[in-house]
Amino acid sequence: MYRAILPEGQIDCDRYEHTDNGIELYDDDDEFIAFVPYANLHAVADQDLYTSGRGDEERSIM
Repeated sequence: MYRAILPEGQIDCDRYEHTDNGIELYDDDDEFIAFVPYANLHAVADQDLYTSGRGDEERSIM
């Protein structure tokens, strides 16, 4: 699972693909979720970065 981090918030997805102008986000059924232009994308982070290993506690990476 990944998170696309945008100025307005975050979008969870199971996979993503790079295109010439941005990334396309897909869910676990391989359905298209969203297109995010590179200009609006801060980062794509693996979900594991958000968990501390002691449960589902959120960690700040910003």
